[in-house]
Amino acid sequence: MTNFLIKLFIKNQNDTTDPNVRTAYANLSGFTGIVVNLILFIMKLIVGILSASVAIIADAFNNISDAGSSVVAMIGFRLSSKHVDKEHPLGHGRMEYVTGFIVDMLIILVGFELLTGSLEKIFNPTMPHANTLTYVLLGVAILVKFWLYFFYKKIGKIISSSSIRAAATDSLSDCAATTLVLLSAIVATVFDVAIDGWAGLIVAGLILYAGARAAKETIDLLLGTPPTAEYIQRIYDFVKNYPEIVGIHDVVVHDYGPARQIMSFHAEIPSDYDVNLAHEIIDKVERDMREEFGAIVTIHLDPIAVNDEEVNAMRKFAIECMNEVDETFTLHDFRMTKGEKYTNLIFDLVIPVDCKLDDEEAAKRVATKIKERNENCFAVIKAEHPFV
Repeated sequence: MTNFLIKLFIKNQNDTTDPNVRTAYANLSGFTGIVVNLILFIMKLIVGILSASVAIIADAFNNISDAGSSVVAMIGFRLSSKHVDKEHPLGHGRMEYVTGFIVDMLIILVGFELLTGSLEKIFNPTMPHANTLTYVLLGVAILVKFWLYFFYKKIGKIISSSSIRAAATDSLSDCAATTLVLLSAIVATVFDVAIDGWAGLIVAGLILYAGARAAKETIDLLLGTPPTAEYIQRIYDFVKNYPEIVGIHDVVVHDYGPARQIMSFHAEIPSDYDVNLAHEIIDKVERDMREEFGAIVTIHLDPIAVNDEEVNAMRKFAIECMNEVDETFTLHDFRMTKGEKYTNLIFDLVIPVDCKLDDEEAAKRVATKIKERNENCFAVIKAEHPFV
């Protein structure tokens, strides 16, 4: 069914880097969510009123909040696809995250409303009046929401949308909530026990949890999170196709919304390589990576000595000293200046963000270790942290 809808409504469905295609996917997702959730809302509301079940009514209003969330998400996708302008030279991609956060807040608000209603039902319990039609309609609702979960999950994966993936998670929690409501109705009928308020309380808890979890993920995106390990590995593997580049470091990826990344890194090229040819290679890599990753790429050229045996030996010596302090440390941009009596070892020390040592202390310990092992060597160290 999902593939059929995609083929029917999405043109150029494989070109997911095109903002128009992403918006088309978002519109399909949004309209489907609106229609499905409105139908479920009307169906559950009628059943909830007829059976006098606060849990079913709570579940119904959860569906109407999901429909509202789809509307807000569609607006966010439309705003995020706007072209760049003077005030926003990097585009409007993060509007998708902003509207996603609004959706998360709406979900949490609905959860609180249902929580108060369920608590009132617990203190003033009444017996619901469920029948066979109630069970059938709730069972259908569970199956429909389960399909909607797979529908959202697939589209969210295709266009790498956090808001649609959040909708998939919400749909799965809705399945659990409606299942709980169905079980409470069966218990009331079979055992003549009113647990409707307690079921509504658990439904409210599931909604609040789903909203809080989605809000955290959205806030992380707005604050800035590192790309996945797989994405970084793709960058390293891609650069390996250019043998003139012997290594890269200081990789930075800025996220300005889905399919809107700005990437930069330092590329190490032998210092005895022709500078004009090196610049030509860097330009080619930037163009190729823009086509491959759909990102704006800026590469800084770092000339390094790779054919000097003395420099290589001193680099190896510095790495040994560094590893004696902490095996998680790495270094790059290694240079050496040699005088008559003393040798300066100049390099950048990369310290993991979870290291207990601060930058100054870490650099001091490595410099001290180098001095202890070779009193004629002085280390000039710039400490930094990785961005990915």
